[in-house]
Amino acid sequence: MKALVCTEHGPAEKLSLELEWPQPECGPTDVVIDIKAAGINFPDTLMIAGKYQFQPDMPFVPGAEGAGVIAEVGAEVKNVSVGDEVIFIASNGSFGEQIAMPAAMVIPKPPHLNFVQSAGVAMTYFTSYHALKQRAQLQPGETVLVLGAAGGVGITAVELAKQMGATVIAAASSEEKLELTRKMGADHTINYVTDNLRDRIKEITDGKGVDVIYDPVGGDMAETALRSIAWNGRFLVIGFAAGEIPKIPLNLALLKGAAIVGVFWGAFIQKEAANQMQNTQELWGMFAEKKLSPIVTDVFPLEDYEQAFNQLTERRARGKVIFEIA
Repeated sequence: MKALVCTEHGPAEKLSLELEWPQPECGPTDVVIDIKAAGINFPDTLMIAGKYQFQPDMPFVPGAEGAGVIAEVGAEVKNVSVGDEVIFIASNGSFGEQIAMPAAMVIPKPPHLNFVQSAGVAMTYFTSYHALKQRAQLQPGETVLVLGAAGGVGITAVELAKQMGATVIAAASSEEKLELTRKMGADHTINYVTDNLRDRIKEITDGKGVDVIYDPVGGDMAETALRSIAWNGRFLVIGFAAGEIPKIPLNLALLKGAAIVGVFWGAFIQKEAANQMQNTQELWGMFAEKKLSPIVTDVFPLEDYEQAFNQLTERRARGKVIFEIA
């Protein structure tokens, strides 16, 4: 089968597109999925560079999420059937034509979304909903600042925070990106390049500060944002797309009575499976009611893998970046 393969750690240029990669085998509790589309995420860039906290043995096929059709089921599988349309989360393996997965780990595809839209749902919407609902315990009427607001997770945070009744401040690096956030419901926008972040937050909130900060970026922006948090605010640590893990002066949390809250959705789904199932049902309901609309602005064939990865590493992505495989 065709697959994108990592044989040497480094940038996307080190990857190779293999045309005769071995097809996966279906164990008794597994399913094999014909992959129609796969989402590219920032952790994928770290994994191929050898910088992620969990590293597979090489060679390996990267890619942690996708959507497709079940082609084969193991002898002990009862919950799904051949022909079912599903989405899936994997440690790696989605940037190819097929993947073998434990049947318990696949989720029925949202029926109102196509495969390209569905391929990017899990890592973005699930992360953002868990962050805002369980970790921030966001309340209607509160104010949310979303950093990196036009990126894959950022734009879903904008959408979901609005659905949860918050006032949303979206921060991004260009007017084009900010226009996208306004279309998705942002009440106020801040341009990193032309605006002073602290001054604009003070202006927008009448000096109160923001109740929740959603930060998938890290770097220098994190401390600047934290200095603008409101009393009893919650700073959500989502990721470090800027490439630098910030060292936050803890006295800032003390002075604001604020909480710095880690968001690790991958562990959440294992430790709190019932809550994850409830989140899934609620999200699928919002998709069905058209309250949420996944934004996919960049779709690439596997052959254009360098360009696709560069959309993320150069922070040019607006919405989700997807490989269309079938």
